[in-house]
Amino acid sequence: MTREELMKMSKKELKDRLKDLGKNAQALSGQELTDAMDEARTIGEILDEIKAREDLMAAAQAAGGTDPEDTGDGKPGENGSEPKNQVREKSGKALKDGKKVSYKAKALANPRNALSTATGVVMPHHTSPDIMPTFNNVSSLIDRVRTVPLVGGESYQRPFVKSYGDGAGSTTENTDYNTSEPTFGYADIVREKITAYAEEPEEMSKLPDADYDGVVEESVTRAIRRYASRQILVGAGGTGKFRGIFYNPTSSADDIIDRNTDIFTITAIDDGTLDEIIYSYGGDEDVEDMAVLILSKKDLKKFAKLRDKQGRKVYTIMNHGNTGTIDEVPYIINSACAEIGGTADAYCMAYGPLSNYEVAIFSDIDAQKSTEYKFKQGQIAYKACVFMGGNVVAKNGFIRVKNPGA
Repeated sequence: MTREELMKMSKKELKDRLKDLGKNAQALSGQELTDAMDEARTIGEILDEIKAREDLMAAAQAAGGTDPEDTGDGKPGENGSEPKNQVREKSGKALKDGKKVSYKAKALANPRNALSTATGVVMPHHTSPDIMPTFNNVSSLIDRVRTVPLVGGESYQRPFVKSYGDGAGSTTENTDYNTSEPTFGYADIVREKITAYAEEPEEMSKLPDADYDGVVEESVTRAIRRYASRQILVGAGGTGKFRGIFYNPTSSADDIIDRNTDIFTITAIDDGTLDEIIYSYGGDEDVEDMAVLILSKKDLKKFAKLRDKQGRKVYTIMNHGNTGTIDEVPYIINSACAEIGGTADAYCMAYGPLSNYEVAIFSDIDAQKSTEYKFKQGQIAYKACVFMGGNVVAKNGFIRVKNPGA
């Protein structure tokens, strides 16, 4: 949809449209995926503009906007519609009638609203009603893999096909048929308790100009998302732990991703790196589509800086924040990936359909605020907890790129 069409939609319709784009993301590729990401970014910009207008209106109202019951003639005189004159008129009438009148305390002192310069001139001081965020530290990988809600569960098994069998062949008369049976495996997903905790002084929650309290509360939830997103790659397995894409069981017989398929011949990113990864993945009969490359920002930078002998870029890269495309191959940045040419035996990249990894959510995120734990110190405590687990759920669901050994 065009920006003009989106501008005509309501706030709820925009959010619903954004949800639909997210649901259909797995089925898109190439230009369709790029167009969907552009549309999602446009929707985000429009929603930001709507929020900015709402904040501006709220700030104007809080500052003492025009009284909706005002019947003045719009002039700044005694009976006009100027808010200051209305207040003065009411106060003056109350004083004449012998009634009590209250004035705002800031008329006496308000150091937050005035700033004295070195020359003694008092300058107005304004404070923004919101807080500028820092750089994103959560990979969108957590939002792109398959998610299964299993609230109240303890563990989960996902069956998958190991092979379809390849025993068909010629048979002479009166002899047994060739055996060709599919074999199955099971991916175990166990729940891991993930927690985050933060404290802030009670004075922070009393500051009127920005939601410091909300930022701290959100940060504990964001920390959980960041941890889970990293564990999708580097989860160490074992009791009560994520089993990441880079995880290898103790016995190779238990591998879901056969460790012998790992690519360890890439020591530097060159003009053949992307082809090596793409054509190494999948079976002998197909070149798989709908796959995503997971890599570090450092390696993405190497793709972007690569030039041919004429000084032209080797790869066409489209950046959309945490995601984008390299020669129309979708990518996701995740800081859990090591760097090509860096630490020996470290996993650097993974390539495959993100639906081949499954995250089971065994509980809702339980976020709580307490003013009692450190009451004496005047500290407000926040904690958040969730039970989640994850595992690769398809045989050789990803191809992995690994630095060669030392």
